Amino acid sequence: MKYLIYSLLLVGTILQSSFAQVIKPISWESSILEENVEVGDTATISFRAKIDENWYLYSSDFDPDLGPMLTEFEFVEDDSYQLVDSIIPINPSEGYDEIWEGNYTYFKKNAEFQQKVIIKEIPFRIETSNSYQVCSDVDGKCIPFSDDFLFGKKLASKKDEAKDSKVDKEVRKDKVEGNSGLDLTQKDSTSPYSLLGFMLVAFLAGLAALLTPCVFPMIPMTVTFFTGKAKTRAGAIRQAVIYGLSIVVIYVVAGTIIAVINGPEFANWLSTHWIPNVFFFLVFFIFALSFLGLFEINLPSSFVNKVDAKADKGGLGGVFFMAFTLVLVSFSCTGPIVGSILVESAGGMVIKPLLGMFAFSMAFAIPFTLFAIFPEWLNNLPKSGGWLNSVKVVLGFLELALGLKFLSIADQVYHWGILDRDIYLVLWIVIFGMLGLYLLGKLRLPGDSPIEKLSVSRLMLSIVTFSFVLYMIPGLFGAPLKALSGYLPPMSSHDFDLPTLIRENSGGSVTASSEDQLCEEPKYADMLHFPHGIKGYFDYEQALACAKEQGKPIFVDFTGHGCVNCREMEARVWSDPKVLSRLKNDFVMLALYVDEKTELPESEWYTSEYDGKVKKTMGKQNADFQITRFNNNAQPYYVLLDTNGELLVEPIAYERSISKFVDFLETAKEKFEAKNKP
Repeated sequence: MKYLIYSLLLVGTILQSSFAQVIKPISWESSILEENVEVGDTATISFRAKIDENWYLYSSDFDPDLGPMLTEFEFVEDDSYQLVDSIIPINPSEGYDEIWEGNYTYFKKNAEFQQKVIIKEIPFRIETSNSYQVCSDVDGKCIPFSDDFLFGKKLASKKDEAKDSKVDKEVRKDKVEGNSGLDLTQKDSTSPYSLLGFMLVAFLAGLAALLTPCVFPMIPMTVTFFTGKAKTRAGAIRQAVIYGLSIVVIYVVAGTIIAVINGPEFANWLSTHWIPNVFFFLVFFIFALSFLGLFEINLPSSFVNKVDAKADKGGLGGVFFMAFTLVLVSFSCTGPIVGSILVESAGGMVIKPLLGMFAFSMAFAIPFTLFAIFPEWLNNLPKSGGWLNSVKVVLGFLELALGLKFLSIADQVYHWGILDRDIYLVLWIVIFGMLGLYLLGKLRLPGDSPIEKLSVSRLMLSIVTFSFVLYMIPGLFGAPLKALSGYLPPMSSHDFDLPTLIRENSGGSVTASSEDQLCEEPKYADMLHFPHGIKGYFDYEQALACAKEQGKPIFVDFTGHGCVNCREMEARVWSDPKVLSRLKNDFVMLALYVDEKTELPESEWYTSEYDGKVKKTMGKQNADFQITRFNNNAQPYYVLLDTNGELLVEPIAYERSISKFVDFLETAKEKFEAKNKP
């Protein structure tokens, strides 16, 4: 029992920290330095800030067009005082940013600003507010804040100021809690599912795992273990519930460990670097061969036997170790399924792997718990046989197909050119075609029993499989296959793209008429491409220069090779004629890939002030630019800028509503035209 309690405490502690409220990393104090101020005196107002470790505050004395957000103070006009000159930052540090080619100033740990005023009346009332940006050295996040200050006669306003500060903190707390709530419908850039959808997939994976040959025979073993163990019905139910909870805890603890070690930087490396992606591909491939019957994967029997011996000791500790034995014995079948969930959840979110493992383990544990409580249900179960091996083989085909996704990501990021879209589709068509033949009984693999007659369930599954195969075949000729847009390589890697050939050779279509005249040959166009025949740039300075020359706003697409939602947006939203015509005709297009591994010349390297690391690659610099300039690190992220690089409208992220996306483009276009009226 103590093992279960310790595990629950561990999970509870980490869950608590996962939902903990974000604390504001800066606090302000203010005062008037002079005492007994009289009419006609010049007073100095001091604003002092304490900044948390690994955070810094931008100052107020550098070019506001440079990029970072200045610290600004706004004073409410009043007859009782008069400002003298402007506010002065006291001894800030100075840095140089190569992206914006300019110097900027900032504070760490402590900051101070001073403003001189002439007192014209007693009592006086000096009311001001500031707006500023604090940024983290650790994860590169930047957060904007604002505060209010009030000064009055004999500094009595300190009480009011404290009150205002308290109100401000309460309001800010509400905002933080509102923004930090767990949104189960929100999708991240590396996954085609929302959290709720991800939990549903994990739950279904848990149900599928029950039908594997490693797990299904454990059900009668479970019933045998609990039969006669408890003296009362209540005791039997209690032991069964502890058994089910133990299964959940074991799996969730595994997810917790993954969540603890998965920081955003590690998650980015895990999802885009060739080493983990090729490794995951090989793992899926090896498990697929095992599922198809080439060999068996088992944990060392000595280890399993030791755990099983613990289970035989009885008591609640024995129940826990019986659950542990189940998890270990079923590893060879559940291992790749669990691995798929954990890999899918590697997106920098602490709570996602916990939710995935919780949903999987609940589906896995509930039937065992119910059979332990109601052992008489065992008589209604089908007997183990060849059908279990068929389930395992089907999972093997699926593992083989899904493993290609990891190899595809590495291929796109490093431009190997070994798994283009058409090759990927051919492999999937062959794999699922063979799966359909297997379901019809036309293929037999090791461990299969002869099929004397085809069951209705196998027939229906084969119909679904062959329908999926037929759906994919037009993709070989350039069909967009929108339902698979998040899984397939981009259309630009397709050798025979029939729609593009037709578009490029048509003379009068709306989308082909403009041809998106570019000012100069885009850098990196030999390895990076836009979808749907869109022409554009992959370098910010090039796009900005062309925007000034053509008098058009800039459409900035922060994207990534491994960004599932980016491909889905391109396939489902960008492809719409109302959107596509605007992108081609009304904007200078700019795509900034945050996971592009191409290393830039050493003269273009720089050290980021946000994480202290040297940014050598295109992707690192693009990601740093997104964080520093727009306080965001999600993809897709769409930003519309004028010819000076200033925001036209509030940026948006994943938005599948075509009407809302069109409104986003039209609003920016109208504001751009209004700003540039002669």
